[in-house]
Amino acid sequence: MRRPAFPTSFLSRSPVDPYVAALLGTVLLAVLLPARGSAATVAGIAAKILVGLLFFLYGARLSTREAVEGLRHWRLHTAVLCCTFVVFPLLGLAARGLVPYVLTPSLYDGFLFLCLVPSTVQSAIAFTSIARGNVAAAICAGSFSSLVGIVLTPLLAAALLGNSGAGFSLDSLLSIVLQLLVPFLAGQALRPWIGGFIGRHRTVLGRVDRTSVLMVVYVAFSAGMVRGVWSQVTPWRLLALLAVEAVLLAIMLLLTGYGSRRLGFSRADRIAIVFAGSKKGLAAGLPMATVLFGAESSLAVLPLMLFHQLQLMVCAVLAKRFARQPDADAPEPAPSGLVQGRTEATTGRAR
Repeated sequence: MRRPAFPTSFLSRSPVDPYVAALLGTVLLAVLLPARGSAATVAGIAAKILVGLLFFLYGARLSTREAVEGLRHWRLHTAVLCCTFVVFPLLGLAARGLVPYVLTPSLYDGFLFLCLVPSTVQSAIAFTSIARGNVAAAICAGSFSSLVGIVLTPLLAAALLGNSGAGFSLDSLLSIVLQLLVPFLAGQALRPWIGGFIGRHRTVLGRVDRTSVLMVVYVAFSAGMVRGVWSQVTPWRLLALLAVEAVLLAIMLLLTGYGSRRLGFSRADRIAIVFAGSKKGLAAGLPMATVLFGAESSLAVLPLMLFHQLQLMVCAVLAKRFARQPDADAPEPAPSGLVQGRTEATTGRAR
């Protein structure tokens, strides 16, 4: 007899992404068994090493040739970058009026940081492909956003979070350069020699990415448990945060969809702009948060983790809806009677 396929089918139908489930499990582990003392020191060092390896792999994967070719579609990339690093931060600043009535100052700092994080790459590509959009443009747009975000996100955080008590300083900026930018540039420099190896072992190295992020989450939430920061958050505050993020995602989806149409982009390009311009990258944002916020990073990464799960659920439904829609940019087929009449007229002239 065959074993029932219930677990696999259940997980495939589950609205919770397996990676997000792993993240939640890591948070639970940090709550029950937080790293303390020397264990916390060792875990912190391991997390820094893994973060450096993570951004080294980012640099080694990004094809310089693809990046140069992607510059040809500069209007699309400019639209995505403006959504990611202009519109999102402006909406984050507007949410300042929700403090302290809806969001606590700590949750607001995390919410504002969420608005400064670069776009995601993997899920934007996947959803663009499902929706029959411009996949090549989504790849380039997500890569450009991640590349620009390594430099721009810390600078925006310095300008917008510097006086908020988030712990940002010149030392944090230096840590960003040493832990994120230097490994990224090293990966780019070594790409001609290791690019083939990375391409052949993409699946294994993808697990390194996720393991790095899980380690960062465990260290961050362990520090939060030891410091007692979770006593500052109530269930009502979490629900309020989720509602605010739902409004943020809805606004960005409407702006990217309507704005790209008004700017005259094709349907395929509009789909790429919607999925690349309305999303935020968890893999890039979490390591940055641990460097920028230090011991306060446990609360700072919470808004980003919630937004990540929310955008996956909403965009999955939206991508399937796009896929069912006809391509409005394709030429409409002529009515059958008109085609038949033209055929007969052509045949008559031939005779």
